[in-house]
Amino acid sequence: MKTLLFTLTICFFSTAAFCQLQPEEYKALQEQEDTMKTFSKAILRGRSPEERIEADSIFTRMFVKALSTKYSFDYPFDSLVTISKVEPPDKSFRIFTWQLFIDEATTRQHGAIQMKTEDGSLKLFPLIDRSPVMKDEEKMIGDNFNWVGAVYYNIVENEANGRKYYTLLGFDENDFKSNRKIIDMLTFHDGKPVFGGHEFMIPGSILHPTGATRYIMVYKKNASPKLNYDPEMKMIVIEHMISETNEPEKKFTYIPDGDYEGLVWKDGKWIYIKKIFNQITPEGKEPVPHPILDEKGNVDQTKLKNNSNQNL
Repeated sequence: MKTLLFTLTICFFSTAAFCQLQPEEYKALQEQEDTMKTFSKAILRGRSPEERIEADSIFTRMFVKALSTKYSFDYPFDSLVTISKVEPPDKSFRIFTWQLFIDEATTRQHGAIQMKTEDGSLKLFPLIDRSPVMKDEEKMIGDNFNWVGAVYYNIVENEANGRKYYTLLGFDENDFKSNRKIIDMLTFHDGKPVFGGHEFMIPGSILHPTGATRYIMVYKKNASPKLNYDPEMKMIVIEHMISETNEPEKKFTYIPDGDYEGLVWKDGKWIYIKKIFNQITPEGKEPVPHPILDEKGNVDQTKLKNNSNQNL
């Protein structure tokens, strides 16, 4: 009876694979996940950069080993609370991302794309954050080895001309003065991921260059602008930014002003909408900043996924 109940539990988590992840494999993954939790938390909580870097290295090796288990795609890894996981509605892949805090001026994003395969074998694309050495991130198109790093909190799936487009919304603790939110495009060419694209129809400005291949919002460290997809409006809602010191060339001075812009998907493009609401947030009722991490150092998945209703 217990064996039957355990098998049914596995079926609940792996309906797409029709229970192809076997009970003994599921249990082994649970045991591996329990060990990985310690190191995943140490990536954020380690007392020194050396401890955090070592924890990241150990965790990464353990994670790849766990993902190598046949049909691991059907295992949720839900207890890895410091690791963000997003997948599109078609469930053809999932993306794991996390951040490695080195010091106040340096944060690196790590991650991987796990593809769903018919035979349950592992098809994994590591994500290598190259943004620190990129000359022009906003016009770069690259593969998984040339990735503009971010911790993803949402993914939007669209289709145009028979081709799938995945729009990724992510967060980056940029440096000691500023944070960033990033809208990036993900497509697959010959089965391999490509980041960035010419789907953004946004007028050029001091904040965003003409012909950008991704949208990067840079803002003051303690600010908390909204940027997320609203499924009811079918729009990416973006809070408008202004320089609080009237120095528009200094992106780390930008804060939200309570007005909102938007991006609407039409004919394979994200079309810019200058103003989507007519009211402005009253003075004294500005959004209150909410950090990406809770007081224990865990990534707050609720804040990541429900950012349309809350401020990060």
